[in-house]
Amino acid sequence: MQHRIDWSKQAPDAYKAMAALEQALTRTGLEHDLLELVRLRASQINGCAYCLNLHANDARKAGEREARLQTLCVWRETTYFTGRERAALAWVETLTRLADCGAPQGEYEALLEHFEPAEVVNLTLAIATINAWNRFGVGFAMVAG
Repeated sequence: MQHRIDWSKQAPDAYKAMAALEQALTRTGLEHDLLELVRLRASQINGCAYCLNLHANDARKAGEREARLQTLCVWRETTYFTGRERAALAWVETLTRLADCGAPQGEYEALLEHFEPAEVVNLTLAIATINAWNRFGVGFAMVAG
């Protein structure tokens, strides 16, 4: 794929706003490993090679097990993920594919079994943020590596 424009240089204020969202996410109290799983799963769905490479490497550096990274795209078929992670991953898939399925009440209620209301908001922010990053990455053909 041919690289397109460098969006961060063309719109530095937009890039700074995105970076500020990332900084806000570090202060939410959500676990770093959970946030990386969220970022990876949304990036898999969206086909963002740049973000997949970045967040898989970040997860590995933070000690994430390779088996979990390799099976993230089929997380429902494994026992590697906790109930909290599974609820978050279902919410990632729901919100990333919003046009296809909306936000079913059952998915939301399952989330509330594992997350406090503020955590649900922060998790939703994390999902919205990585989906925005993915749109920049895919839209502007950012290359991994």
